[in-house]
Amino acid sequence: MFLITETNLDNVNLIKEDAVEGQPSNYFIEGIFMQSEKKNKNGRNYPRDILMKEVKRYNKEFVNNKRALGELGHPEGPTVNLDRVSHMITELYEDGNDVYGRAKIMDTPMGKIVKNLIDEGANIGVSSRGMGSLKKNKKGVNEVQDDFMLATVDIVSDPSAPDAYVNGIMEGKEWVWDNGILKPQDVERHKKLIEGAASKSDREDKILFAFVDFLSKM
Repeated sequence: MFLITETNLDNVNLIKEDAVEGQPSNYFIEGIFMQSEKKNKNGRNYPRDILMKEVKRYNKEFVNNKRALGELGHPEGPTVNLDRVSHMITELYEDGNDVYGRAKIMDTPMGKIVKNLIDEGANIGVSSRGMGSLKKNKKGVNEVQDDFMLATVDIVSDPSAPDAYVNGIMEGKEWVWDNGILKPQDVERHKKLIEGAASKSDREDKILFAFVDFLSKM
């Protein structure tokens, strides 16, 4: 079995509900979380019956029991790390060949980062994470097999924004404006942090941290 992830940066809405007096605003993300019968950007296809059967199981075991927790960013395995949880999936339902979802952003450390990203207008999306086997069909497309198990749906950033920022600091073109003072040492700190990443997942986490830190000082 392989770890299978699929990212959807389109068809996702970010929602901030107006605050009620004495209570904080609620944040949600909703839209198409997964799709079947369609070759996706990763060159894979999910047969409808396989995907919908798994959605039904996930709803019964996780969503209905308030256990459908997701992370900010993608780890390198199927396990949900509680210290990185950012949201809870509250709805997951089929509509034709698509699976729509809705998730509430939680007031955890990672959830607060997501809220800040939404407030700052950053582009973020969702990415499903699961385990399963792949087999090429008659058209040569990798097809997900009936042993597929959905682990969760994570929140991921639109790569264009963090990558653009990282490319800038690697070239020494970005400076942080902090209370009227340009601070190149912050740029150098971010650069060293990213270059010292131990893995692809670690690098993505450090890129996201650097990007959020940059936004917070604008």
